Amino acid sequence: MSIKNRAFFLTASKQLEMREIPIPKIGPKEVLVRMGAIGVCGSDVHYYSHGRIGDFVVEYPFILGHECAGTVVETGAEVTKLHVGDRVALEPGISCGTCEMCRTGHYNLCPDVIFLATPPYNGCLMEYIAYPENYAFKLPDNMTLEQGALVEPMAIGVNAVLTGKVKAGDSVLIIGAGCIGLVTMFAAKSSGASTIIVSDIIKLRLDTALKLGASHTVDSRGDIVSEVMKITNGRGVDVVLDCAGFSSTVKLSMQLVRPNGRVVIVGMGEDQLNDIPLGLLSTKEVEITSIFRYKNLYPTTISLIAGGLADINGIVTKRFTFEQTAEAYSSAYENPSETVKNIIIFEKAEEKVGA
Repeated sequence: MSIKNRAFFLTASKQLEMREIPIPKIGPKEVLVRMGAIGVCGSDVHYYSHGRIGDFVVEYPFILGHECAGTVVETGAEVTKLHVGDRVALEPGISCGTCEMCRTGHYNLCPDVIFLATPPYNGCLMEYIAYPENYAFKLPDNMTLEQGALVEPMAIGVNAVLTGKVKAGDSVLIIGAGCIGLVTMFAAKSSGASTIIVSDIIKLRLDTALKLGASHTVDSRGDIVSEVMKITNGRGVDVVLDCAGFSSTVKLSMQLVRPNGRVVIVGMGEDQLNDIPLGLLSTKEVEITSIFRYKNLYPTTISLIAGGLADINGIVTKRFTFEQTAEAYSSAYENPSETVKNIIIFEKAEEKVGA
């Protein structure tokens, strides 16, 4: 059977073009995966529209996409844990395994990581991809490939909550109710937080947060300080998870966290922060930290979704076919106030390649 492999290339700002490419040859420790679902991430949209994020600059043509899941259609000679027909979520960062960060368990900080759709490395917006077995995680039978593609952003939320040491009975403020804010909300709820306040400026996102489990929502354009203090009886929250990462939101975090509370900077809206009240940081003895992606969290995240602790499908705004990829990206870029998460769903294809 002759099988084609098609990919979408970013050829210029906001220009996506489908091209046929070879089906990749797999190495002995790799699997060939037929894509089933790919999420449209905010970073992908930024590369799509601006061609760069900080020091990472796109050289056209470039393939986007890093939130993905699919079906194994071929295995390398040394693959032992996966089999043809297994459905898998792909962790998009392949670390070197030998540097200091990798050897000390912080492989998310590997300076030589190969991360899908982060220049100069192409992403997964294609029909077939070769991938290391160790970064392909089998999905349980009760999870869909759409849910598998959303493991990646959910893992960020899980990392944020673990880093913030959220525990049963805690009050949590999540600033920003985009995809990452909502999955962070799921993770906070699964950790036992009793009060979860979510703030944003977009009504759709606030409505979605309330529908999916927030205790309270607050429009950030109003007096958010008064609103949060009213909800917490003037105490402030135990943990702030800032999924926006602007100077203004970090300042709010300092104001709204309780004394001896914890702040985690999850988002990165600005390259530099200004006007941060160091007096509050000192007098409140606030613990402030940050996260970068995730490490060793795919199995945990898959278990949370499979166990029904995260209504991950609820964050999806629109679904597109692979052939509608250009529309999926233009929709996310042009209608941010009407979009939480767009996702691309492939037709099922589980045939074996190269049999």
